[in-house]
Amino acid sequence: MLYVWILFNLFALGLLVLDLRVFHRRGRVVPLRAALGLSLLYVALAAAFAVMLSLWQGHQAALEFVTAYVLELSLSADNLFVFLVIFNYFAVPEDQQHRVLFWGVIAALILRGIFIGVGVGLIHRFHWLFYLFGALLIYSGIRLCVTGAHKVDPAANPLVRALRRILPVTSGFEGGRFFVCNPQENSRLYATPLLIVLLVIETTDVLFAVDSIPAVLAITLNAFVVYSANVFAILGLRTMYFAVAGLMKIFRFFHYGLAVLLVLMGLKMLTVDYYTISTMLTLGVVAGVLAVSVVASVAFPAKEKKIAD
Repeated sequence: MLYVWILFNLFALGLLVLDLRVFHRRGRVVPLRAALGLSLLYVALAAAFAVMLSLWQGHQAALEFVTAYVLELSLSADNLFVFLVIFNYFAVPEDQQHRVLFWGVIAALILRGIFIGVGVGLIHRFHWLFYLFGALLIYSGIRLCVTGAHKVDPAANPLVRALRRILPVTSGFEGGRFFVCNPQENSRLYATPLLIVLLVIETTDVLFAVDSIPAVLAITLNAFVVYSANVFAILGLRTMYFAVAGLMKIFRFFHYGLAVLLVLMGLKMLTVDYYTISTMLTLGVVAGVLAVSVVASVAFPAKEKKIAD
């Protein structure tokens, strides 16, 4: 089983290297058509992986993967708003945003892998954690519904504050570099704003994982299925940012759909010992809630505020 994990991670790493070194060898703005094409490519790869998983572990494992993938991708899509806020706050050049997301994905894969491994192990050992995660999801869903889309204050990030105390930060961006040396000060090491942006992106992703991973654990405790669904969702999210970051603003009810999903997954975890809900039904509910939120957003768009004369 260990070799499967190794091969899968090599496959994911290969996709990232191919993307950075071939598709985006030089920093540039990602065109909408290219972003849409890559997004569809990652969806197709996820579908192909589901077929392979069905042949290897059976139809149920494949269905659990598809459900977990759709749920994880949906919850991760909410990150797009936050990424947009962070990039705008730090005025990150568009041709460097892809580089930040690339290294952010690598860090996210490592941290989420640890999170999933620890979470599944603890749930198998301490069943009552299922109820704790369920309550956490319900709370997160209610909070998201009441407060709206996730908000982030980059300047208040504790890692950013710690970094500024340890290393001086350059006043501007230095191309795609995270560190630079100043020869006029005995080659003193400086961090660039791009490193700060990476830290903010990654710590924000960890906070999102507190919601999304327990939600996926409500579907299955198969660690490989949970991890692979996270990997494909994260890989697709990076390209999806460039494809729909601007379009996401029209889906004004989308975060309500995500809130409903978090509450439903929390209820599923709380009632796991009393009711058995099939994976097929869960997938149908997830797809239905997302469809309703998108259709409602299109049917009832936000009214533009009139500019006072």
